[in-house]
Amino acid sequence: MTINFAESLQASLIGSIDEQEWIDLTIEMVAIGQPNSTNPLDPDIPAGEEEAYALFVAGKLESMGFEVKKYASQSKRPNIVGVLKGEGGGPSLMINDHLDTYPAVEPERWDKCGGDPFKATRHGDWIYGRGTSDTRANLAASLLAVKAVLDSGVRLKGDLICCYTVDEEKDGVHGSIYLTKTIGISADHSITIEPTAWGKSAEDWGMNLSVANSGHCLVRLVVRGIKSHIWRPDTGVNAISEASELVPVINAMAFRHNPSEFPGHTPPCACVVRMAGGLPGEMQFTPDSCELTLAVVGILPGMTIESVVEDISATVSETLIGHKDTEFEVAQLFGSLFVNGTEPVPMQEEPNVSLAAAYRKVLGEAPIPNRKNAFNDTIRFREAGMNAVTFGPGEDGWSPVNESISITKSVAAMKILALAIPNILGVAE
Repeated sequence: MTINFAESLQASLIGSIDEQEWIDLTIEMVAIGQPNSTNPLDPDIPAGEEEAYALFVAGKLESMGFEVKKYASQSKRPNIVGVLKGEGGGPSLMINDHLDTYPAVEPERWDKCGGDPFKATRHGDWIYGRGTSDTRANLAASLLAVKAVLDSGVRLKGDLICCYTVDEEKDGVHGSIYLTKTIGISADHSITIEPTAWGKSAEDWGMNLSVANSGHCLVRLVVRGIKSHIWRPDTGVNAISEASELVPVINAMAFRHNPSEFPGHTPPCACVVRMAGGLPGEMQFTPDSCELTLAVVGILPGMTIESVVEDISATVSETLIGHKDTEFEVAQLFGSLFVNGTEPVPMQEEPNVSLAAAYRKVLGEAPIPNRKNAFNDTIRFREAGMNAVTFGPGEDGWSPVNESISITKSVAAMKILALAIPNILGVAE
Protein backbone atom coordinates (compact mmCIF):
# COMPACT_ATOMS: atom_id res chain seq x y z
CA MET A 1 0.00 0.00 0.00
CA THR A 2 1.43 3.37 -1.04
CA ILE A 3 0.47 7.01 -1.40
CA ASN A 4 0.01 7.61 -5.12
CA PHE A 5 1.34 11.14 -5.53
CA ALA A 6 4.65 12.93 -5.24
CA GLU A 7 6.76 12.85 -2.08
CA SER A 8 7.00 16.65 -2.23
CA LEU A 9 3.21 16.95 -2.02
CA GLN A 10 3.09 14.42 0.81
CA ALA A 11 5.67 16.45 2.75
CA SER A 12 3.74 19.65 2.06
CA LEU A 13 0.47 18.18 3.32
CA ILE A 14 2.02 16.79 6.50
CA GLY A 15 3.99 19.98 7.15
CA SER A 16 0.97 22.25 6.79
CA ILE A 17 -0.85 20.76 9.77
CA ASP A 18 -0.73 23.39 12.52
CA GLU A 19 -1.16 22.08 16.07
CA GLN A 20 -2.01 25.46 17.57
CA GLU A 21 -4.59 26.16 14.86
CA TRP A 22 -6.37 22.94 15.82
CA ILE A 23 -6.18 23.76 19.55
CA ASP A 24 -7.63 27.23 19.01
CA LEU A 25 -10.40 25.95 16.75
CA THR A 26 -11.28 23.13 19.15
CA ILE A 27 -11.55 25.48 22.13
CA GLU A 28 -13.79 27.80 20.11
CA MET A 29 -15.99 25.01 18.74
CA VAL A 30 -16.61 23.30 22.08
CA ALA A 31 -18.36 26.46 23.31
CA ILE A 32 -20.44 27.40 20.26
CA GLY A 33 -24.18 26.82 20.62
CA GLN A 34 -23.83 24.96 23.90
CA PRO A 35 -25.69 23.69 25.85
CA ASN A 36 -28.45 23.98 23.23
CA SER A 37 -26.76 21.37 21.04
CA THR A 38 -26.81 18.65 23.69
CA ASN A 39 -29.01 15.77 22.60
CA PRO A 40 -29.85 12.87 24.96
CA LEU A 41 -30.55 9.36 23.70
CA ASP A 42 -33.60 9.25 25.99
CA PRO A 43 -36.63 9.15 23.64
CA ASP A 44 -38.80 10.94 26.24
CA ILE A 45 -36.53 14.02 26.40
CA PRO A 46 -36.64 16.61 23.58
CA ALA A 47 -33.72 16.83 21.17
CA GLY A 48 -31.25 19.70 21.10
CA GLU A 49 -30.91 22.53 18.59
CA GLU A 50 -27.65 22.50 16.62
CA GLU A 51 -28.31 25.60 14.49
CA ALA A 52 -25.69 27.99 15.91
CA TYR A 53 -22.89 25.47 15.56
CA ALA A 54 -24.13 24.30 12.17
CA LEU A 55 -23.97 27.82 10.75
CA PHE A 56 -20.45 28.26 12.10
CA VAL A 57 -19.32 25.05 10.38
CA ALA A 58 -21.10 26.06 7.18
CA GLY A 59 -19.13 29.31 7.19
CA LYS A 60 -15.86 27.41 7.50
CA LEU A 61 -16.74 25.28 4.47
CA GLU A 62 -17.84 28.28 2.42
CA SER A 63 -14.55 30.03 3.17
CA MET A 64 -12.75 27.02 1.64
CA GLY A 65 -14.78 27.20 -1.57
CA PHE A 66 -17.40 24.52 -0.92
CA GLU A 67 -20.90 24.89 -2.27
CA VAL A 68 -22.86 24.56 0.95
CA LYS A 69 -26.49 23.52 1.37
CA LYS A 70 -28.56 23.21 4.52
CA TYR A 71 -31.10 20.40 4.87
CA ALA A 72 -33.47 20.33 7.86
CA SER A 73 -36.47 18.20 8.76
CA GLN A 74 -36.91 20.12 12.03
CA SER A 75 -36.67 23.81 12.85
CA LYS A 76 -33.27 25.05 14.07
CA ARG A 77 -31.62 21.73 13.16
CA PRO A 78 -29.91 22.11 9.78
CA ASN A 79 -27.64 19.41 8.42
CA ILE A 80 -24.70 20.95 6.57
CA VAL A 81 -23.54 19.46 3.27
CA GLY A 82 -20.64 21.05 1.40
CA VAL A 83 -19.59 19.85 -2.04
CA LEU A 84 -16.32 20.60 -3.80
CA LYS A 85 -16.53 19.32 -7.37
CA GLY A 86 -13.51 17.50 -8.71
CA GLU A 87 -12.12 17.63 -12.22
CA GLY A 88 -13.61 14.28 -13.14
CA GLY A 89 -12.42 10.71 -13.36
CA GLY A 90 -12.27 9.98 -9.64
CA PRO A 91 -14.63 8.54 -7.01
CA SER A 92 -16.56 10.65 -4.53
CA LEU A 93 -15.59 10.82 -0.86
CA MET A 94 -17.70 11.99 2.06
CA ILE A 95 -16.10 13.34 5.23
CA ASN A 96 -18.64 13.13 8.03
CA ASP A 97 -19.11 14.19 11.62
CA HIS A 98 -22.03 15.31 13.78
CA LEU A 99 -23.11 18.59 15.30
CA ASP A 100 -24.82 17.48 18.54
CA THR A 101 -23.16 16.37 21.78
CA TYR A 102 -24.02 14.42 24.90
CA PRO A 103 -25.66 16.42 27.68
CA ALA A 104 -23.54 17.45 30.66
CA VAL A 105 -26.05 16.85 33.45
CA GLU A 106 -23.68 17.36 36.40
CA PRO A 107 -21.46 20.35 35.50
CA GLU A 108 -20.05 20.58 39.02
CA ARG A 109 -18.19 17.30 38.44
CA TRP A 110 -16.20 18.72 35.52
CA ASP A 111 -13.25 19.80 37.67
CA LYS A 112 -10.82 19.75 34.72
CA CYS A 113 -12.86 22.60 33.22
CA GLY A 114 -13.47 24.51 36.44
CA GLY A 115 -17.09 23.33 36.61
CA ASP A 116 -17.98 24.50 33.08
CA PRO A 117 -18.15 21.51 30.69
CA PHE A 118 -18.23 23.82 27.66
CA LYS A 119 -15.09 25.74 28.55
CA ALA A 120 -12.44 23.63 26.83
CA THR A 121 -9.31 23.56 28.99
CA ARG A 122 -5.85 22.23 28.26
CA HIS A 123 -3.90 20.08 30.73
CA GLY A 124 -0.65 18.87 29.21
CA ASP A 125 -1.34 16.86 26.05
CA TRP A 126 -5.08 16.75 26.72
CA ILE A 127 -7.94 19.15 26.07
CA TYR A 128 -10.97 18.63 28.32
CA GLY A 129 -14.57 19.62 27.66
CA ARG A 130 -17.90 18.21 26.54
CA GLY A 131 -17.64 17.47 22.84
CA THR A 132 -13.86 17.20 22.66
CA SER A 133 -13.73 13.46 22.06
CA ASP A 134 -17.31 13.17 20.78
CA THR A 135 -16.95 15.01 18.61
CA ARG A 136 -16.20 18.70 18.08
CA ALA A 137 -12.45 18.31 18.30
CA ASN A 138 -12.68 15.54 15.70
CA LEU A 139 -14.77 17.80 13.49
CA ALA A 140 -12.13 20.51 13.87
CA ALA A 141 -9.54 17.96 12.78
CA SER A 142 -11.61 17.10 9.71
CA LEU A 143 -11.94 20.75 8.69
CA LEU A 144 -8.22 21.42 9.06
CA ALA A 145 -7.24 18.24 7.21
CA VAL A 146 -9.48 19.32 4.31
CA LYS A 147 -8.02 22.83 4.52
CA ALA A 148 -4.49 21.42 4.28
CA VAL A 149 -5.44 19.52 1.12
CA LEU A 150 -7.00 22.57 -0.52
CA ASP A 151 -4.23 24.95 0.56
CA SER A 152 -1.70 22.66 -1.13
CA GLY A 153 -3.19 23.55 -4.51
CA VAL A 154 -3.70 19.90 -5.42
CA ARG A 155 -6.25 19.28 -8.18
CA LEU A 156 -8.63 16.52 -7.10
CA LYS A 157 -10.28 14.23 -9.63
CA GLY A 158 -13.26 13.13 -7.51
CA ASP A 159 -15.90 15.12 -5.62
CA LEU A 160 -15.18 15.90 -1.98
CA ILE A 161 -18.27 16.10 0.23
CA CYS A 162 -18.27 17.37 3.81
CA CYS A 163 -21.44 16.22 5.56
CA TYR A 164 -22.07 17.38 9.12
CA THR A 165 -25.25 16.04 10.69
CA VAL A 166 -27.70 16.77 13.47
CA ASP A 167 -29.34 14.17 15.72
CA GLU A 168 -26.54 11.61 15.72
CA GLU A 169 -26.90 11.06 19.46
CA LYS A 170 -30.51 9.91 18.83
CA ASP A 171 -29.50 7.45 16.10
CA GLY A 172 -29.72 9.84 13.15
CA VAL A 173 -33.46 10.19 12.48
CA HIS A 174 -33.27 13.88 11.52
CA GLY A 175 -29.64 13.66 10.42
CA SER A 176 -28.07 10.80 8.50
CA ILE A 177 -31.35 8.90 7.99
CA TYR A 178 -33.07 12.03 6.66
CA LEU A 179 -30.14 12.86 4.40
CA THR A 180 -29.81 9.40 2.88
CA LYS A 181 -33.47 8.39 2.62
CA THR A 182 -35.18 11.72 1.89
CA ILE A 183 -32.53 13.99 0.37
CA GLY A 184 -30.58 11.22 -1.36
CA ILE A 185 -27.09 12.18 -0.17
CA SER A 186 -24.57 9.58 -1.32
CA ALA A 187 -20.90 8.99 -2.08
CA ASP A 188 -18.69 6.11 -3.13
CA HIS A 189 -16.74 6.22 0.11
CA SER A 190 -17.31 7.80 3.52
CA ILE A 191 -15.07 8.46 6.52
CA THR A 192 -16.74 9.44 9.76
CA ILE A 193 -14.21 11.31 11.90
CA GLU A 194 -15.30 9.95 15.26
CA PRO A 195 -13.45 8.40 18.22
CA THR A 196 -11.35 5.32 17.45
CA ALA A 197 -8.25 6.19 19.50
CA TRP A 198 -6.84 4.08 22.32
CA GLY A 199 -3.95 4.16 24.81
CA LYS A 200 -3.07 6.72 27.46
CA SER A 201 0.71 6.35 27.65
CA ALA A 202 3.00 8.38 25.40
CA GLU A 203 4.62 5.19 24.09
CA ASP A 204 1.63 2.90 23.55
CA TRP A 205 -1.29 4.38 21.64
CA GLY A 206 -2.98 4.31 18.28
CA MET A 207 -6.21 4.76 16.36
CA ASN A 208 -8.24 1.81 15.18
CA LEU A 209 -9.68 1.76 11.71
CA SER A 210 -13.29 0.85 12.45
CA VAL A 211 -14.45 -0.97 9.34
CA ALA A 212 -17.75 -2.05 10.91
CA ASN A 213 -20.07 -1.02 13.74
CA SER A 214 -22.14 -2.86 16.31
CA GLY A 215 -25.78 -1.93 16.80
CA HIS A 216 -27.88 -1.28 19.88
CA CYS A 217 -31.43 -0.93 21.15
CA LEU A 218 -33.45 0.07 24.21
CA VAL A 219 -35.79 -2.46 25.82
CA ARG A 220 -38.61 -2.00 28.35
CA LEU A 221 -39.05 -4.68 31.03
CA VAL A 222 -42.09 -4.39 33.32
CA VAL A 223 -42.27 -6.59 36.42
CA ARG A 224 -45.64 -6.93 38.14
CA GLY A 225 -46.50 -8.18 41.62
CA ILE A 226 -49.26 -7.60 44.19
CA LYS A 227 -49.73 -4.36 46.11
CA SER A 228 -49.86 -4.54 49.92
CA HIS A 229 -49.79 -2.20 52.87
CA ILE A 230 -46.32 -1.51 54.25
CA TRP A 231 -47.46 -2.83 57.66
CA ARG A 232 -48.11 -6.20 56.00
CA PRO A 233 -45.59 -6.64 53.14
CA ASP A 234 -45.92 -10.39 53.58
CA THR A 235 -49.39 -10.25 52.03
CA GLY A 236 -48.13 -8.89 48.69
CA VAL A 237 -45.35 -9.19 46.13
CA ASN A 238 -43.13 -6.11 45.98
CA ALA A 239 -42.41 -5.49 42.28
CA ILE A 240 -39.30 -3.44 43.07
CA SER A 241 -37.84 -6.29 45.12
CA GLU A 242 -38.57 -8.73 42.32
CA ALA A 243 -37.06 -6.43 39.70
CA SER A 244 -33.97 -5.83 41.85
CA GLU A 245 -33.14 -9.51 41.72
CA LEU A 246 -33.13 -9.29 37.93
CA VAL A 247 -30.64 -6.42 37.64
CA PRO A 248 -27.38 -8.37 38.18
CA VAL A 249 -28.71 -11.25 36.08
CA ILE A 250 -29.52 -8.96 33.16
CA ASN A 251 -26.18 -7.19 33.42
CA ALA A 252 -24.41 -10.55 33.12
CA MET A 253 -26.65 -12.31 30.59
CA ALA A 254 -25.52 -13.61 27.21
CA PHE A 255 -27.25 -13.18 23.85
CA ARG A 256 -27.46 -15.57 20.93
CA HIS A 257 -25.10 -14.28 18.24
CA ASN A 258 -22.48 -15.29 15.74
CA PRO A 259 -18.94 -14.60 16.98
CA SER A 260 -17.41 -11.30 15.92
CA GLU A 261 -14.78 -11.49 13.20
CA PHE A 262 -12.54 -9.10 15.17
CA PRO A 263 -10.46 -10.25 18.17
CA GLY A 264 -11.24 -8.43 21.38
CA HIS A 265 -14.71 -7.32 20.33
CA THR A 266 -17.07 -6.99 23.28
CA PRO A 267 -19.92 -9.50 22.84
CA PRO A 268 -23.52 -8.28 22.92
CA CYS A 269 -24.60 -7.35 26.43
CA ALA A 270 -27.31 -5.51 28.35
CA CYS A 271 -27.27 -3.05 31.22
CA VAL A 272 -30.05 -1.49 33.27
CA VAL A 273 -30.11 2.29 32.74
CA ARG A 274 -33.39 3.21 34.46
CA MET A 275 -35.57 1.70 37.19
CA ALA A 276 -38.89 3.10 38.40
CA GLY A 277 -41.66 1.83 40.64
CA GLY A 278 -44.24 3.08 43.09
CA LEU A 279 -46.82 5.85 42.74
CA PRO A 280 -46.84 9.34 44.29
CA GLY A 281 -49.26 9.36 47.20
CA GLU A 282 -48.94 5.61 47.80
CA MET A 283 -45.85 5.38 49.97
CA GLN A 284 -47.91 3.41 52.47
CA PHE A 285 -48.22 0.62 49.91
CA THR A 286 -45.65 -1.64 48.31
CA PRO A 287 -45.58 -1.20 44.52
CA ASP A 288 -47.18 -3.76 42.25
CA SER A 289 -45.28 -2.60 39.15
CA CYS A 290 -41.65 -1.78 38.44
CA GLU A 291 -40.30 -0.74 35.04
CA LEU A 292 -36.71 -1.25 33.92
CA THR A 293 -35.13 0.28 30.84
CA LEU A 294 -32.33 -1.83 29.38
CA ALA A 295 -29.66 -0.74 26.92
CA VAL A 296 -28.51 -3.61 24.72
CA VAL A 297 -25.23 -2.93 22.91
CA GLY A 298 -22.79 -4.83 20.75
CA ILE A 299 -25.54 -6.07 18.42
CA LEU A 300 -24.06 -8.01 15.50
CA PRO A 301 -25.43 -8.71 12.01
CA GLY A 302 -28.12 -11.37 12.19
CA MET A 303 -29.51 -10.29 15.55
CA THR A 304 -33.02 -8.76 15.54
CA ILE A 305 -35.26 -6.99 18.01
CA GLU A 306 -37.28 -10.20 18.17
CA SER A 307 -34.23 -12.29 19.08
CA VAL A 308 -33.13 -9.74 21.69
CA VAL A 309 -36.59 -9.68 23.31
CA GLU A 310 -36.72 -13.49 23.27
CA ASP A 311 -33.29 -13.78 24.92
CA ILE A 312 -34.19 -11.29 27.66
CA SER A 313 -37.58 -12.94 28.22
CA ALA A 314 -35.95 -16.37 28.58
CA THR A 315 -33.42 -15.03 31.09
CA VAL A 316 -36.09 -13.28 33.16
CA SER A 317 -38.40 -16.31 33.08
CA GLU A 318 -35.64 -18.62 34.27
CA THR A 319 -34.68 -16.22 37.08
CA LEU A 320 -38.26 -15.87 38.31
CA ILE A 321 -39.02 -19.61 38.45
CA GLY A 322 -40.68 -20.27 41.78
CA HIS A 323 -41.62 -16.61 42.31
CA LYS A 324 -45.33 -16.86 42.99
CA ASP A 325 -47.64 -14.12 41.67
CA THR A 326 -44.90 -12.37 39.68
CA GLU A 327 -45.41 -11.55 36.02
CA PHE A 328 -43.39 -9.63 33.46
CA GLU A 329 -43.43 -8.32 29.90
CA VAL A 330 -40.58 -7.35 27.58
CA ALA A 331 -40.74 -5.08 24.51
CA GLN A 332 -38.73 -2.53 22.58
CA LEU A 333 -38.87 0.84 24.33
CA PHE A 334 -41.49 3.04 22.69
CA GLY A 335 -39.98 5.79 20.55
CA SER A 336 -36.57 4.14 20.26
CA LEU A 337 -34.89 2.52 17.26
CA PHE A 338 -33.34 -0.88 16.75
CA VAL A 339 -29.92 -0.31 15.18
CA ASN A 340 -28.40 -3.22 13.27
CA GLY A 341 -24.73 -4.07 13.23
CA THR A 342 -23.05 -3.45 9.87
CA GLU A 343 -21.07 -5.69 7.55
CA PRO A 344 -17.35 -4.76 7.41
CA VAL A 345 -15.78 -2.80 4.58
CA PRO A 346 -12.92 -5.07 3.39
CA MET A 347 -9.41 -3.77 4.10
CA GLN A 348 -8.49 -4.19 0.43
CA GLU A 349 -11.15 -1.65 -0.58
CA GLU A 350 -11.25 2.14 -0.28
CA PRO A 351 -11.26 4.13 1.88
CA ASN A 352 -9.38 1.54 3.96
CA VAL A 353 -6.52 1.16 1.48
CA SER A 354 -5.64 4.87 1.54
CA LEU A 355 -6.24 5.32 5.28
CA ALA A 356 -3.96 2.36 6.06
CA ALA A 357 -1.24 3.64 3.71
CA ALA A 358 -1.40 7.12 5.22
CA TYR A 359 -1.40 5.70 8.76
CA ARG A 360 1.74 3.72 7.97
CA LYS A 361 3.37 6.80 6.44
CA VAL A 362 2.69 8.97 9.51
CA LEU A 363 2.97 6.47 12.37
CA GLY A 364 5.19 3.77 10.87
CA GLU A 365 2.82 0.85 11.36
CA ALA A 366 -0.50 -0.45 10.14
CA PRO A 367 -3.77 0.50 11.86
CA ILE A 368 -5.72 -2.24 13.61
CA PRO A 369 -9.12 -2.87 11.99
CA ASN A 370 -11.99 -3.38 14.41
CA ARG A 371 -15.75 -3.31 14.85
CA LYS A 372 -16.69 -0.12 16.70
CA ASN A 373 -18.96 -1.00 19.60
CA ALA A 374 -21.15 2.09 19.26
CA PHE A 375 -23.47 4.01 17.00
CA ASN A 376 -22.37 6.75 14.67
CA ASP A 377 -23.50 7.97 11.27
CA THR A 378 -21.22 5.41 9.64
CA ILE A 379 -24.02 2.90 10.19
CA ARG A 380 -26.57 4.94 8.23
CA PHE A 381 -24.17 5.56 5.35
CA ARG A 382 -23.23 1.88 5.27
CA GLU A 383 -26.92 0.98 5.21
CA ALA A 384 -27.27 3.33 2.22
CA GLY A 385 -24.68 1.33 0.27
CA MET A 386 -21.54 3.40 0.81
CA ASN A 387 -18.13 2.06 1.77
CA ALA A 388 -18.37 3.82 5.13
CA VAL A 389 -15.79 3.53 7.93
CA THR A 390 -14.85 5.39 11.11
CA PHE A 391 -11.47 6.86 11.98
CA GLY A 392 -10.63 9.69 14.35
CA PRO A 393 -8.45 10.91 17.22
CA GLY A 394 -11.13 11.00 19.94
CA GLU A 395 -10.93 8.54 22.80
CA ASP A 396 -13.10 5.48 22.28
CA GLY A 397 -14.23 5.54 25.91
CA TRP A 398 -17.09 8.05 26.19
CA SER A 399 -16.32 9.71 29.52
CA PRO A 400 -19.43 10.77 31.48
CA VAL A 401 -17.42 13.68 32.92
CA ASN A 402 -14.07 15.31 32.07
CA GLU A 403 -14.28 14.17 28.45
CA SER A 404 -10.93 14.75 26.73
CA ILE A 405 -8.90 14.39 23.56
CA SER A 406 -5.16 14.05 22.95
CA ILE A 407 -3.37 16.78 21.04
CA THR A 408 -0.72 14.33 19.81
CA LYS A 409 -3.30 11.91 18.41
CA SER A 410 -5.29 14.72 16.83
CA VAL A 411 -2.26 16.09 14.99
CA ALA A 412 -1.42 12.58 13.74
CA ALA A 413 -5.02 12.03 12.60
CA MET A 414 -5.03 15.29 10.64
CA LYS A 415 -1.85 14.30 8.84
CA ILE A 416 -3.28 10.87 8.02
CA LEU A 417 -6.51 12.37 6.68
CA ALA A 418 -4.64 15.00 4.66
CA LEU A 419 -2.71 12.22 2.92
CA ALA A 420 -5.65 9.86 2.49
CA ILE A 421 -8.17 12.32 1.01
CA PRO A 422 -6.31 13.06 -2.24
CA ASN A 423 -5.21 9.44 -2.52
CA ILE A 424 -8.84 8.31 -2.49
CA LEU A 425 -10.11 11.03 -4.83
CA GLY A 426 -7.16 10.92 -7.21
CA VAL A 427 -4.80 13.75 -8.14
CA ALA A 428 -5.06 15.34 -11.57
CA GLU A 429 -1.84 15.85 -13.52
